[in-house]
Amino acid sequence: MNYYLLFKSLHLIAVISWMAGLLYLPRIFVYHSEAKHDSQKEVFKIMERRLYNYIMMPAMLISWLFGILLLHNLGFSVLFELWMVIKIILVTILTYYHFTLRKYLNDFSIDNNQKSSKFFRIYNEIPTIILIVVIFVVVFKPL
Repeated sequence: MNYYLLFKSLHLIAVISWMAGLLYLPRIFVYHSEAKHDSQKEVFKIMERRLYNYIMMPAMLISWLFGILLLHNLGFSVLFELWMVIKIILVTILTYYHFTLRKYLNDFSIDNNQKSSKFFRIYNEIPTIILIVVIFVVVFKPL
């Protein structure tokens, strides 16, 4: 069995799932911050918590797991190639972003959100930019 292709496939599936959550959760925050009624806010709280805990967190952990297995399969010397250094830095930033979303989720859960819907609309663009750069770096592998 070709473990490299298996790990790569599972890594891509997990990354796609993780990115879907990273792009969707801030959009839910936009609507939650604009909600007027408590009943609407409660629905958003449930959606946010489930998305984060049941999709985003497992997808992030699986992305990292299979990313590390891919590194092991390729050989750790790839860590010294520029494209991999850039990718690891950007994925680390994306992971930090993931945990900032957890902070905002917690703020919403205790009705203590201090951010505007405009903030979340702008904040929502960060993972898109990182995704685009990572894809180009991985595909073109600059030296």
